[in-house]
Amino acid sequence: MDQTRSHVALPTSFPLGRNELIALAAALMALNALAIDIMLPGLQEIGASLGESDENRRQFVITAYVTGFGFAQLLFGPLSDRFGRRAPLIVGLSIYVMAAFACAFAPSFETLLVMRFVQGLGAAATRVIAISLVRDIFGGRAMAEVMSLVFMVFMIVPVIAPGVGQVVMMFGDWPMIFLFMGVMSAFVLAWTSMRLPETLKPEYRRPFTVRAIADGFRIVLTNRVSICYTAAFTCIFGALFGFINSAQQVYIGIYGVGAWFPVLFAIVAGLMAVSSYLNSRLVGRLGMRKLAHGALIGFIGVTAISFFWSLTGTVPLWAFTVLFALAMMQFSWIGSNFNSLAMEPLGHVAGTASSVQGFLQTVGGGILGAMIGQAFDGTVTPLAAGYFFAGIGALGMVLLAERGKLFQAQNETLPPRS
Repeated sequence: MDQTRSHVALPTSFPLGRNELIALAAALMALNALAIDIMLPGLQEIGASLGESDENRRQFVITAYVTGFGFAQLLFGPLSDRFGRRAPLIVGLSIYVMAAFACAFAPSFETLLVMRFVQGLGAAATRVIAISLVRDIFGGRAMAEVMSLVFMVFMIVPVIAPGVGQVVMMFGDWPMIFLFMGVMSAFVLAWTSMRLPETLKPEYRRPFTVRAIADGFRIVLTNRVSICYTAAFTCIFGALFGFINSAQQVYIGIYGVGAWFPVLFAIVAGLMAVSSYLNSRLVGRLGMRKLAHGALIGFIGVTAISFFWSLTGTVPLWAFTVLFALAMMQFSWIGSNFNSLAMEPLGHVAGTASSVQGFLQTVGGGILGAMIGQAFDGTVTPLAAGYFFAGIGALGMVLLAERGKLFQAQNETLPPRS
């Protein structure tokens, strides 16, 4: 396990403070949540305006973005390992900004889907490089702590994005959502260009050749712990995408909450942010595995109640909200710790590792999420079933990673005692 770059404090020569680094990494990752969540209240209007009458097909506005986002990560990872983090990140952000503005002027539903795919291509750089630059500086439980704080700030976007989308549409049509997205991403691009230094040391750079890229992929794909934790999080991520795809149909179609949809969405996302903060405070003492494994078992238990309840009839809104919120609070502990556990052994190929893991999680999760979303039948059963069986699949992967033993701290890098 590479521990040469595992430390809690930032180097004294690093131009960004710890809080600004966390905020910038969170902003980079939050652009992905913004690209998805802000438009949830506008999916019906987008489809109606561009002549798409099939409600399930309107979900492809999200799926197209996720597809581009997933595949392009395989390119940005090796690029960032060869040329550093800054240049590929700025290129990706520039693509994201231009595609966001182009979406606002799409003349047809098909054109919008193409532009969303291109936007996802650019966004891939933000996910790969945000995680890579954190791994460049931190390792072990310190990385898990920082990633929890990044995730906490990142979760502010799902809290406010649907509400912002609703407000934007009160003063204009759906293209205003994409114009707002373009302005926000342009701000992050400017921030990155002016403040982010290069975090990849010259000695860690890898050649950008077919042989070197293939060797990097081999290192990542043959590491049992890394690939199994990646697969485990893919299962849970797929369940989340299933919810995002069908959230409007569930809250508005089944429960008829109307304008309260963004509020309920924000409550769940807010609890996830609180859970991420708690993880950042506890992971240094308890370890990634104890927290993540316990959260996964809790996730399975809560979603089992929701699934079997849905088989007996309609789950009341209050019960659905409570159970779903409890499951997503567990998701926060699972996400940051599983990602840290998957990255921990691969610090020497962080960019490639982040790209492969991001590709598998995004594309695999997107496919699972699309299957769950397309299975919507006017009840919460497909969504509840998706969450429950995703948890079971994730548990199987974790058991493979840990050779059947849960809650073992093993070789986690401990931060120094203060």
